[in-house]
Amino acid sequence: MWFVLALLSAVFAALTSIFAKVGIENVDSHLGTAIRTMVVVVMAWVMVFITNAHGGIGEISRKSWIFLILSGLATGASWLCYYKAIQIGDVSKVVPVDKLSVIFTLVMAFIFLHEKFSAKSIVGCVLIAAGTLLMVL
Repeated sequence: MWFVLALLSAVFAALTSIFAKVGIENVDSHLGTAIRTMVVVVMAWVMVFITNAHGGIGEISRKSWIFLILSGLATGASWLCYYKAIQIGDVSKVVPVDKLSVIFTLVMAFIFLHEKFSAKSIVGCVLIAAGTLLMVL
């Protein structure tokens, strides 16, 4: 099931890029990001209430709060940079560069989460980097 959800995530991310490129035309990128963020906030809270997950708010630990807030700040920074990049660049070039996050994630997961970094991971990272370079040149 994780694979199906990940694949759907990729499809929705692709649609996000296409819709955003069209929507950001003649709109300040920060304003566009704020509008997108409000839609995401409403959608996320609707899902919380639909699934009756709101009761768990009081059970969230201080550590989880801190890291969820840091994750939110990182997401916001990423979105602000992404929207400005697609506004001034070709979406077909911005998106592959944005997906270099896969490499950064693997390296950070190795360093901070002590996840395994195998030969297969190294080869995958090299191929992603090479593919990105090929796509943006």
